Amino acid sequence: MRLLTPKTLMIRIAAAALLLLVIMLCCTLAGPEPVSLRAALSGGSAAASPNPDFEILMRVRLPRVILAALVGAALAGAGVTFQAVLRNPLADPYILGISSGAGLGAMLAVISGIQWTLWGRSPVAVFAFACALGTVWLVWAVGRVTGKFHVTGLLLAGVVVNACFSAVIMFLTSIAKSQDVHATIFWLMGNMHEEDFLVLWAGAGAVGAGLVGLFFISPQLNAISFGATDAQSMGIDVRRTQLLAFGISAFITAVAVSLSGLIGFVGLIVPHAVRLVLGPDHRQLLPLSSLVGAMFLVAADTVARVVVAPAQLPVGVITAMVGGPFFLILLIRHNRKVYWLT
Repeated sequence: MRLLTPKTLMIRIAAAALLLLVIMLCCTLAGPEPVSLRAALSGGSAAASPNPDFEILMRVRLPRVILAALVGAALAGAGVTFQAVLRNPLADPYILGISSGAGLGAMLAVISGIQWTLWGRSPVAVFAFACALGTVWLVWAVGRVTGKFHVTGLLLAGVVVNACFSAVIMFLTSIAKSQDVHATIFWLMGNMHEEDFLVLWAGAGAVGAGLVGLFFISPQLNAISFGATDAQSMGIDVRRTQLLAFGISAFITAVAVSLSGLIGFVGLIVPHAVRLVLGPDHRQLLPLSSLVGAMFLVAADTVARVVVAPAQLPVGVITAMVGGPFFLILLIRHNRKVYWLT
């Protein structure tokens, strides 16, 4: 196997980034309503002579495509990190109960009827973000009592918290009004919508900073993926690295959830696809998985926009249709490997 050099890494990242830009441009032009790029770029939209191509391209499709890229990059990057730290190929960004916590926050915001906004964000997004981070803190606090078996404790705590919050969500659903239930279920299936560019800039800054932070600890993730004992023998502070990796991954996942709702399988299938092609080195696996995750979700959202036009499917439906069969294949392969090793 050839060693990964900085030059090779930069070339691969640059090529993936260029491909992402091409896909984003193509998906921006795709849709039920034809748009001319030349007409859209010929001038803005004035009150006397509105430019419909400009309005559709710049105010509807471009923000949505950028949002899909941000969410896809965040979920894929978090998925890589959780799979490395937990040494579990079936780990995904929601493994610590983030999905149930965010869902509970969204449900509380909807049934409470709150109408205020915070920095342009709806109460659903704000509550989902806050409850997602609160859930991670709760799981981490519960997991700490396990001491030596910290990772196992986190997984068990995440399962228990997820089950409890899911039960609360079902209870609130049973007593909520029908319109509230519909709004919550639509959010839980994952949905891209047009966002203000200020929100997109803030989200891009948060996700970008988190991914950069994870990239800087990618050599430690390489060591931890072989086991805590081997990592400690190399002089790595395993506990500190795990805490940092969990914290950053949970944060960018919470940001993604607050922007788009719950979108499954992106953080599960994308890291494995990239790993099969390029290998397990996290120095390239992390940035390239983030870029491929952005491509995947942009393409999936485009399919969701056009497949039943003029209606739109939640993008989570498309990712589940693709990710479900992949997950079953991965689960069968993993179980066979465990069977033969025991």
